[in-house]
Amino acid sequence: MGGTTETFYSVIRRQGITRRNFLKFCSLTAASLGLSPLAANGIAIALETKPRVPVIWMHGLECTCCSESFIRSAHPLVKDAVLSMISLDYDDTIMAAAGHQAEAILTETRAKYKDRYVLAIEGNPPLNENGMFCIDGGKPFVEKLRWMAADSMAIIAWGSCASWGCVQAARPNPTEATPIDKVITNKPIIKVPGCPPIAEVMTAIVTFITTFEKLPDLDRQGRPKMFYSQRIHDKCYRRSHFDAGQFVEEWDDESARKGYCLYKMGCKGPATYNACSAVRWNGGVSFPIQSGHGCFGCSEDGFWDKGSFYDRLTTIKQFGIEANADQIGRAAAGAVGLAVAAHAAVTAAKRLTRKREGVVQEKRSKFQS
Repeated sequence: MGGTTETFYSVIRRQGITRRNFLKFCSLTAASLGLSPLAANGIAIALETKPRVPVIWMHGLECTCCSESFIRSAHPLVKDAVLSMISLDYDDTIMAAAGHQAEAILTETRAKYKDRYVLAIEGNPPLNENGMFCIDGGKPFVEKLRWMAADSMAIIAWGSCASWGCVQAARPNPTEATPIDKVITNKPIIKVPGCPPIAEVMTAIVTFITTFEKLPDLDRQGRPKMFYSQRIHDKCYRRSHFDAGQFVEEWDDESARKGYCLYKMGCKGPATYNACSAVRWNGGVSFPIQSGHGCFGCSEDGFWDKGSFYDRLTTIKQFGIEANADQIGRAAAGAVGLAVAAHAAVTAAKRLTRKREGVVQEKRSKFQS
C-alpha cells in the first residue's frame, strides 16, 4: 500500500494541492493539536522533508467501530492521512491484499523498518485457552501482537477495547480479554480510548507522530493530554444549566425540550475526560449530549461494569442558583435585618452612655460651685 520514500508534501503536490492550501492545512493541524500558530511552520517543514511513517494496523477482539470512526475524519480527510501522511502498509479491513499476500507484508515491514514503524491496534487479545478465542491468519492474535510489537517504534491502542478491555472484558470475562498494555510492557503505548474515539483525535495523533517523530505528552493513564486533559462537563454547552440547578427529570419533559442538563438522567460528563464537547463528531456537527442523550463515559476504564447508563454514579453537588434564589433572597434580607438591628442597638447604647456622662458632669459642676 505504498512505500515510505516520498514525503507527505511531495505526494499532495502530485495530487494537485497548492502551496497555499498546504500551509492552510498546517495551520489547521497546529490548531487542532492545541499548538501555537508558530508551530505551523514546524509542521510544514516536517511534512516537506520527512518520509512518511509506516503503520501496521491490526485487529483483535472488537467491532471495527474505531475504523468506522477513522474513515470519517474531516480534518484532515482520511484519504489524505492514509494515502499521503502515512504509509498504511497493513490493515486487513481495508487493504486489497488477502491471505498469504497480506501476511507477507507484516514480515516485510518488520524486517525493513525495524524500530521505525508504528503498530496501531484496534481491539484486544483474549488470553484464555492460549488465545484461541481470536485467531488471525491461523494463529492466536496475541502471538501476532507480540511478534509485531517487538520491532515497533511505538503502539497506538485505538479505542476502549485496546485501552481498557471494554465490553469484551465485562464480568465474568470468560475469554480473558486483556488491554494492550497488560500484554506489551516494553514499548511506549498511546491510549486513545472511546467507543469509538473521535475521528479527528485519531488523525491528529497520527499527524503529531509524523511531524515531530515522537509521542505526544501523555497523562498518568497513557492518554494524550491534548485531548484527554479536560472533562466533557468543563466545556459542555449545558454547563450553565447544571450550575443553575436546571435538570431534565424525565425523558421528553419540558426541561428536556429546553435543553437543560442531563446529569440526573445519568450523564457521566462530570466524570469523563475526552474532547467530545470541544471537537465534537461528524466534522464538528454534534455530540451525544447535543443530540439529547447523556454521556455514558465510554472513554473511561470500566464504564461497562458500572451499572446502567442511566444511573447517576457520582454525588457531585450543583450550585443550584435558580432553585435557591428565594432562599438566597431570604438569607440576604435576614442578614440586612440583623445588621440594622445591631446598628440600632449600638446607637442606642452610645446615646445612653452620653446621657449618663452628661448627668455626672452636671453634678460635678454643682458640687464645685
